[in-house]
Amino acid sequence: MVIGTLFTAPVEGISTRGTGVLHFQGQCIFVDYTVPGDLIIGRIIEEHKDWARGDVVEILKPSPQRRTPVCGVFGTCGACSLQHLAYETQLTEKTRILQDALSRIGGLRAPPQRNCVPAHPWAYRNRVQLHCIRPFHPGALGFKSRSNTSIIPLRDCPVADPGIRQALRERALLPPLGQDRFTVYSRLKMFLSEGDLCRGRVSLLNRELLIDAGVFFQSNGNMLELLIKDLRHYAQEADTSLPMADLYCGVGTFGAFLQDLFPRMDLVEQNPKALALARENVQGKGIAYAALSSDQWVKTLAPKACYGFMVVDPPRQGLSSGLRQWIVRKGPPVLAYVSCDPATLARDSKELVLGGYELQDLNLYDFYPQTAHIESLGIFTRNRTFHDA
Repeated sequence: MVIGTLFTAPVEGISTRGTGVLHFQGQCIFVDYTVPGDLIIGRIIEEHKDWARGDVVEILKPSPQRRTPVCGVFGTCGACSLQHLAYETQLTEKTRILQDALSRIGGLRAPPQRNCVPAHPWAYRNRVQLHCIRPFHPGALGFKSRSNTSIIPLRDCPVADPGIRQALRERALLPPLGQDRFTVYSRLKMFLSEGDLCRGRVSLLNRELLIDAGVFFQSNGNMLELLIKDLRHYAQEADTSLPMADLYCGVGTFGAFLQDLFPRMDLVEQNPKALALARENVQGKGIAYAALSSDQWVKTLAPKACYGFMVVDPPRQGLSSGLRQWIVRKGPPVLAYVSCDPATLARDSKELVLGGYELQDLNLYDFYPQTAHIESLGIFTRNRTFHDA
């Protein structure tokens, strides 16, 4: 199909990047800002061997799931990609994407029923990274453009926490000297900003954790509390007479809420700044800290380990090959996998299941409404019969 070709087709779904997906003459075509159920006339603007990209010439019949975006810079700002979809449709499409990844990439014929946990769709985001517009003056801040490296100026952001929205409107934010970008965190009455007051204690489930605006921390505190409650539930069902491990532990968020259940806990985190905060947040008898990557941990400390429960919360790249192999050989009876990418979760699930684990439960948490990002929690249990064999 050559560039410039016109086509007429219905939009079938949403891709992992939030782009509409349709098929025409057997070819998969991605079209930005379309909604499942739209009937469109489109034009091919980019051609590849197995797929193409198009743009909208005309929407012949808009989908009943189409909505008017709330934000005036939606479509140019790179932060949100789904404001034109009804929130219920966003949840439906994210659930489908997660299920499809586990079936298609992970090879799971019957993934467990997903529990999709919705969020408040607006004013939820506690942590944002802002970029400076040069020459800088008060208020010359924004987000990266969707299509290039330019910065889209912002005076407000409807998905941001009310404290961040107020600071943007009042032009009260200043970047650290000489930096072109910086991170702010706001929740309840607490406000942190790199270059200013960067450390503080955030309240989660009536417990305070020390965080730093410059160190990663989940951006939706309300959803994080729901995830922690579920994680604690699963941990209580594991063998709590044995130690547990928290890999990719960050500032120790999960460990802080699980440490009372187990006689010993190992916290593993490659980022030394994050691990220093974890030392403050998770203290007590039987707590060990390791400033190691997962592969370094597998080679040095893991051979001596035996756990009843383990939490892994890897970056978008998923588990390393070395860690996957160790879990298959010596992993705990219960593994809790917190994922921010369905594709790598599916890849890792395939190897774990082939190695004798079963994906027992799967929960999707909508940490980031109006975007295509998907956070999930998979609970894997070891098949003792498989391993005994």
